[in-house]
Amino acid sequence: MAPPNKHQDGAKCEAEPPPTQVQMHEAARSGLLWPRIRAWGRDGFSEFVGTMVLILFGDGVVAQVVLSNGTKGDYQSISWGWGIGVMLGVYCAGKSGGHINPAVTLSNCVFRGFPWRKFPVYAAAQVLGAMAGALIVYGNYKLAIDHFEGGTGLRSVSGPNATAGIFCTYPAPFMTRTGMFFSEFIASSILQFVIFALTDAENLAAGPLLPLALLFLIFGIGACFGWETGYAINLARDFGPRLVSYMVGYGSEVWSAGGYYFWIPMVAPFLGTLTGGAVYDLLVYTGESPINSPWLGLDRLFRARPSNGSGRRAKSLEPSNSHETSNV
Repeated sequence: MAPPNKHQDGAKCEAEPPPTQVQMHEAARSGLLWPRIRAWGRDGFSEFVGTMVLILFGDGVVAQVVLSNGTKGDYQSISWGWGIGVMLGVYCAGKSGGHINPAVTLSNCVFRGFPWRKFPVYAAAQVLGAMAGALIVYGNYKLAIDHFEGGTGLRSVSGPNATAGIFCTYPAPFMTRTGMFFSEFIASSILQFVIFALTDAENLAAGPLLPLALLFLIFGIGACFGWETGYAINLARDFGPRLVSYMVGYGSEVWSAGGYYFWIPMVAPFLGTLTGGAVYDLLVYTGESPINSPWLGLDRLFRARPSNGSGRRAKSLEPSNSHETSNV
């Protein structure tokens, strides 16, 4: 079997190792509270900032195109804006691996040995970062939204002057529920399949150019698969701004529109990225993965555990693998 892929975090180049005890001690000795908090919550802060930057550019470009009636951009502008948002978000979140998507984090937990205990922290930080980005976009474009809607405080989800689509995705009117689901599922599968290809050391790994490659990946998904549902492909990107739009006055229709479409971007991306990751590992990847393990890695659930501490002591003497050194 080939050596483990050094790019384990999927959405970005290899994440930096966690703060060492020396770094934590130095932060404590500084006498300042914030350095200690920052060292303790570095991964969460990193994902928060990266996802916020993603939404600033993504929702920002949609706002400009919609509110200018297409005079300051078009659909391709939106595809470029989201691609640039992903690229810059990954750069900003490099210390945590730049996932900026709970579905990508889950796939890395399943297929690349990313610590499961970090999943809730990453997911929460990503949703909160998306909410922060949406709030900033709303504050910046509030007057333009009032003007476009036809009055101060008017907010609509549907109709000729609707602006709710600035913040989250809504399906095309002709879409069925099955079509909505598979549109998001297919786009999310493509996303994770290509991410694993770009980070596979045994393939043509993108290395430092990974964020730029992701720009073109997101642009391609938007240009080729985005029309039907708006290609959310990310729970944080859709749910966070959707919640913000509800809070600022768009009402309960943000949940009921499209036949209660809101749950599809919350579910389909997880199933899609897991499928895309599994297909890549099944057909291409030769490194460490459940797909390349006996019984898909499930045998570890049935192994007999040592009855005393000898097994644990022996394990501590074994050399650490690449997953343990770069992800704690």
